Amino acid sequence: MQGEVFTLTRGSSPLLLNQPHVGLEVPASIERRLTEAAKALPDTDWHIDRLYRDMAETLDATVLTARFSRYVIDLNRDPKGVSLYPGQSVTELCPTTLFDNGKLYQDGLEPDIEEIETRHGVFWQPYHDVLAEEIERIKAKHGYVLLYDCHSIRSVIPRFFDGRLPTLNIGTGDGISADPALTQAVEKIAAASPYSYAVNGRFKGGYITRHYGDPAANIHALQMELTQEDYMMETPPYSYLPDKAAALQSTLIVILKTLLDFGRDRIAT
Repeated sequence: MQGEVFTLTRGSSPLLLNQPHVGLEVPASIERRLTEAAKALPDTDWHIDRLYRDMAETLDATVLTARFSRYVIDLNRDPKGVSLYPGQSVTELCPTTLFDNGKLYQDGLEPDIEEIETRHGVFWQPYHDVLAEEIERIKAKHGYVLLYDCHSIRSVIPRFFDGRLPTLNIGTGDGISADPALTQAVEKIAAASPYSYAVNGRFKGGYITRHYGDPAANIHALQMELTQEDYMMETPPYSYLPDKAAALQSTLIVILKTLLDFGRDRIAT
């Protein structure tokens, strides 16, 4: 199923893979106002759809994927502009800066309040409408939902954190969006893997994880922020590296299976 702002592939399991930052489309009316650096879309969650594709098919997961770039609108931000990390550097609902603090727009061509409201209605709202509908559909079928928010980022971005980011960054909004036992089960897999990891560290989960996760209602949401260095080239041309990706996938599929096992063992029974 393809809408104007998303691509949706429905599966029959309770697992929902959400991919809000993988989109590469930019309307011409916006693209012509971007700086040359921004036109390369450097802050994209590159290849996340490819990284998870085979796993999604194997586990019969539902996959919701954004078509438009996060530079058009950030689907993982609060539409009211509330900061996810008060006191820390963050990007906006309609970003105006790159992750390296460079300008996203040419001088004087940034979106005004009216344009931001329009983009919210055209791009943000339809995506969240279908996300909410899929959560309700899955819950009606299984009695619970396992929402896994798929993200990635360059391993070193001084604006947001010091040093190198751990490979596996697990976020549950400081424990509000998923059952603690589920988080502990995922952390156990991460600890046994060859990769560094953090739980509710610099990345605690964005708006989607925190807004939709509701363990009391059997909706468990977890964000996974991966370092791109572990599956692709972090610099242009941002090439996918199949061997590195395959190694990372061997850990990720165990994590996804752990979510499904938790659902069967702790929720469905």
